[in-house]
Amino acid sequence: MYFVGLGLILVVMKYMAYGPVADWSWLLVLSPFAGAMAWWSFADRSGLTAKRAMQHEQQRRQERIDRNRANMGITGKRDRK
Repeated sequence: MYFVGLGLILVVMKYMAYGPVADWSWLLVLSPFAGAMAWWSFADRSGLTAKRAMQHEQQRRQERIDRNRANMGITGKRDRK
């Protein structure tokens, strides 16, 4: 997302002819979008995206389990004498 944000900022600066970006070529201004595409391609091929999605689902599942246990009054630890 950083590449996309940087690309949007540079496009707006180029369009408004603001600062040194006004003198840059459009190829240089649009290059962060190419970087974003390369990063997303790498993340998808390496499994990074799927791994993060699985971790997010596991975290949501555990939070739901903990919330339901708390609502039922189960702390998860048994009192042993």
